[in-house]
Amino acid sequence: MDFLIPADWQAVLQPVLQTPATQQLKAFLTHEYQTQTVYPPAPQIFTAMNWTPFARVKVVILGQDPYHGPNQAHGCSFSVNPGIALPPSLKKYLSRIIDGCGCYAS
Repeated sequence: MDFLIPADWQAVLQPVLQTPATQQLKAFLTHEYQTQTVYPPAPQIFTAMNWTPFARVKVVILGQDPYHGPNQAHGCSFSVNPGIALPPSLKKYLSRIIDGCGCYAS
């Protein structure tokens, strides 16, 4: 199964991508996608990397939010695609950002 990591990111991540642990993880994920319902769809796992060329990255923040419904997860932490209702966990997270620092999300 191809998880569509962009070429610029592949070049940087190559030493990690070739490790036995990463190969084992890829085999596990391939099996899970073949036998279970998994979000996001496999081609969308690395959406953030497709949107941001490695050369423009200053900081990487890894996040996990257990979206449980179809079309919620799309490969970017703490977001959903336009037109998708916010899951409860994301509503809570965004309200804390607004309350804590006065930042507003759209």
